[in-house]
Amino acid sequence: MTQKVFGGPALLLDRSDINTDEIIPAKYLTEVTKEALKPYMLEDLKLDGFDPASVSVKQARVVVARENFGCGSSREHAPWVFEVNGVHTIIAESYARIFRQNMFNCGMLAIELPRPDIDAIFALADEGEVEVSVDVDAQTVTAKAGGSERTFSFEISPFDKALVQAGGWVEFADARY
Repeated sequence: MTQKVFGGPALLLDRSDINTDEIIPAKYLTEVTKEALKPYMLEDLKLDGFDPASVSVKQARVVVARENFGCGSSREHAPWVFEVNGVHTIIAESYARIFRQNMFNCGMLAIELPRPDIDAIFALADEGEVEVSVDVDAQTVTAKAGGSERTFSFEISPFDKALVQAGGWVEFADARY
């Protein structure tokens, strides 16, 4: 298993209710490998000025969004398309329950921060490209842009943290059962 990296260039999606059809369109759900999903990440996202083929999307390793991220269908393909594109961290105000758990089951981070913290991350973009680092053990997120830096604490259950640290549910179960 490849070690997941939690952090890197951030893609800021200033919208609530980004649904799984926007994350990975349903027409690609017949693909049989995660790799086949790779070119279609966020293909149908509806956000003014957003281009899913842009360099910032291709280089992103973290996504920051508003509330109710991953709503819609309960497909695992939504976290998978992020995983295959090297995006192992999503930071949002809140998540659809199943999407959130699918992230942890894949060994990825679904970090919830309150609105003022999310606002502060978006505000950093005024100073340049936002870079995010995550310390899973300390449960902190640090966002940097220009000369500014902000650090935020997040909560994660011990079980979800164990899933992330193991690399996902399968790896967690293999190590214990």
